[in-house]
Amino acid sequence: MAEFWAEWGMLAYLAAALWAFFEGETFVLVASAAGAATGLVDPWILMVSVWIGSFLGDQTWFTLGRKFGPAAVRRIPGAEARVARCAELLERHGALFVLSFRFLYGIRNVASAAVGICGMERKRFMVLNFAAAGIWAASFVAAGWFLGQLLGPTRLLWVLGGTAVGVILFVIARRVWRGRRLAAAGAK
Repeated sequence: MAEFWAEWGMLAYLAAALWAFFEGETFVLVASAAGAATGLVDPWILMVSVWIGSFLGDQTWFTLGRKFGPAAVRRIPGAEARVARCAELLERHGALFVLSFRFLYGIRNVASAAVGICGMERKRFMVLNFAAAGIWAASFVAAGWFLGQLLGPTRLLWVLGGTAVGVILFVIARRVWRGRRLAAAGAK
């Protein structure tokens, strides 16, 4: 990650914004931690970059949800249940939901579209989304920066490598477990 910043310079911040447009927690954490450990990443520019990227991404999904609505959701496997869950949370918690959905695993990708489908006023969503994107960006940049400062370059590399191996093993184990479960269900 540090080499990426060293080679790409300011374009790396554009890449961070584009990454945050779609998702980005892991990328932001790693970039920030690498910046703290190496001094190659400016945390303020990173925070503003991912803030803007995240804000624009969610505005796009909101607009798509508003424009294409439930018809588009029915075409995506599993999306209807996620949109229904988002709608339920929006109904119960309103503004708090918009301020926090970035931190809720499994619904962030559809939450903005669900809010658009549910008919929240565009200006209200824009203001709440801007604040939420800022909170998200500041939180993840600060967490990564703290981690990078705490661990230093060598330990950070070991932690990131160990985490990557752990995630890969988890994904493989989950697929094997699901495959066995489906095979057992098919045998019945």
